[in-house]
Amino acid sequence: MKQQLSIDRVKSRPKRSLGQNFLNDDNFLRLLSKNITTNNDTTIIEIGPGKGALTNYLIKKKFKYLYLIEKDYHLSVQLNNNYKKFDNIKIINHDALSYDFRNFYKHNDVVILGNLPFNISTQLLFKWLCEKKWPPFYRKMILMFQKEVAERIISNHNKKNYGRISVASQARCKIRKIITAPSKVFFPKPKVDGVVLEFIPSIKYKDLDFESLLTLLKKSFSQRRKKIKNNLKNHVELLEKLNINLDFRAENISVEEYCKIAKML
Repeated sequence: MKQQLSIDRVKSRPKRSLGQNFLNDDNFLRLLSKNITTNNDTTIIEIGPGKGALTNYLIKKKFKYLYLIEKDYHLSVQLNNNYKKFDNIKIINHDALSYDFRNFYKHNDVVILGNLPFNISTQLLFKWLCEKKWPPFYRKMILMFQKEVAERIISNHNKKNYGRISVASQARCKIRKIITAPSKVFFPKPKVDGVVLEFIPSIKYKDLDFESLLTLLKKSFSQRRKKIKNNLKNHVELLEKLNINLDFRAENISVEEYCKIAKML
């Protein structure tokens, strides 16, 4: 019996390779939970539930289905054991990065939640932003990021941390900061704080070819200190037509202006 307990402890230890930092502060979890609104028709998708700290608050909410996508096999087994009495809670042992979210296209009122592993958080965000059908299958996303990444996502133009991820995120969604997660609310304690952001899909640029925008942003921010007329030297006439200052750098051009350029390429 003692040997089995020690094995279980080893299996449940946070894995650095998976970027695991578990939430373990009830006050923070309670505050976060208050910012998550659902109804009887909601399908909740929790990414990386870990040991179920947030899940234990989610099960008290109204929902039609709750899907827990957990890459760690041993944690997925633990989650199965914890919630096996619930017919509408499904555990999926899979890497969210490679998971096919088309499985949820027929669901109504989908909300994606996640204390995302810091090492893959931006990859996951772009996966959901790059949905071909827009508005997408989800109504809302509430996601945890490393503080520095979150600040880049919500940054405005003319700021040093404004970049590709800022424009791409804001062209697709209305974004607001919900809550800061001090490093002390995690185990193990990371070196940086986290920030929870809410993403609500916007239809402002619904007809925009998002891949064209991403290509434009890659060129524009490839050499940040160069003027935009150099980074986009093949589109100088277009920039002039849109009255964009050729001496601007990539960080000086607004989300709306980038979307206008992308539409005319």
